Order: sequence, then C-alpha cells, then structure tokens
Amino acid sequence: MMLRCMIVDDEPKAVDLLEVLIRQATGWQLVAKCYNGLEAISFLKHNEVDLVFMDINMPVINGIELAALLSPEKGIVFTTAHSEYAAESYSYHTIDYLLKPITLKRFLATVQKVEHFTTHRVIQKEENGMAADAYFFVKSGKEHRKIFLNDILFFEGQKEYVRVTTTTFDILTYRRLKDIEAQLPTHFTRVHQSFIVNIRHMTKIQDNHIHIGEKRIPIGEKFRDSLMELVRKRTF
Repeated sequence: MMLRCMIVDDEPKAVDLLEVLIRQATGWQLVAKCYNGLEAISFLKHNEVDLVFMDINMPVINGIELAALLSPEKGIVFTTAHSEYAAESYSYHTIDYLLKPITLKRFLATVQKVEHFTTHRVIQKEENGMAADAYFFVKSGKEHRKIFLNDILFFEGQKEYVRVTTTTFDILTYRRLKDIEAQLPTHFTRVHQSFIVNIRHMTKIQDNHIHIGEKRIPIGEKFRDSLMELVRKRTF
C-alpha cells in the first residue's frame, strides 16, 4: 500500500536516518521533511499525509502538542530518545513509539504495525461506506424483487441462471455470476466457480468449506488464497 508519510524532527541526522529507512525498507512515499512543528503545520494545511514520524522534544511546539492538532485520519509514530512520554503518546492516534537510536530491526517491526493499522482502517472505511439499507432489484420472470444486501447469504451460479439466497427466501435470476460479482461491495467474495458469499454471514471455515447457516459451500482452489488473505486480516 502506497502511504504518504512525513518526518518532523529538529535533528537533521535523525531525519536523514529515517529517510534512509523509509526509502530502503518500505514502498511508502516520503512527501515532506520538516524540522519543527510550525513547518509541519504549514505543510499539512495544503497537503494530505497518511503517516507522521514525529520527534517529541522540539522548539516552539513539541510533538505531543502537534499530535493534538492532527486529524484522526493521520497515524503517528513518535521517534524520541525519551521513554517517559510513551504512556502519554498513546492518548493520540499513535501506532508506535520508537526510541532513538532507531535500529533496522525495530523499524521493521513498526512497518508491520503501520500496515496492520492501515489495513484495518481501509476495511472500516469500506464497511462504513456501504449503508445498512443498501439494496438491489433482482429481476426474476416478470417481477423485480427488492433485496437488501445485508440479507443476502450467497449467490450460486446454475448454468445461465444465478440463485440468490437470502435470510428469508431464494430467488432465481437470468444473469451471469460474473456480472453480479462486478456490482458487489467488498464484503462479498468469490470462493468457488459457482459461489459468491457474504462474508458477514460466514460462521466458520472447516474442511475446505465455508459454513453459512446450514449450508456448506466448497472453496475452489483458484479462490482459496484470496479468501484466506481476507480471513488473516480479521484474525486475532
């Protein structure tokens, strides 16, 4: 994932080290290097940033004060030689607290935390973006049946038709599964050549099958890796 990050630190050597680590150990875009809080505030007024690497002890406005001004959309990694601010730092949108001198091993651990944080934030945005009352009309014969997306359990391809199974009824429509898949939000995923499932209704995965209610749906080899990647993102 291409993150836009910036460094805020009044120590040029610390800035240089972070720049090297970011460029060599990540695929992120370093969009700014600021040497005090005022420079950072000025830059952020006109530029979007996803992640801020920030020192705490800086002149005029320190890192803790600057953190209080940042929007919740921006993740923070504090970089400091002082451990005593660690507890206070997590009052903000802090992903990690890096103690100087920063080693490559410790920086790589931070990268993992940042990627975990951003993945879950993307998932949350996607789920919030799909309203609970979102719906489609499904044409079956001479009628158009209104179906709420959250009520759909799965789609099953049956030659030229697709069976839509909801929490209360089934309906058959003359469509291709591929065409329906293209219109669905991200909590629907293809798990087999003949099945698209609503992940929100999955109860478990066992013996290469997905369980949704009483239905056991096979997992196709072609779709297994992408499904398990979705599961890993939600695994404690």
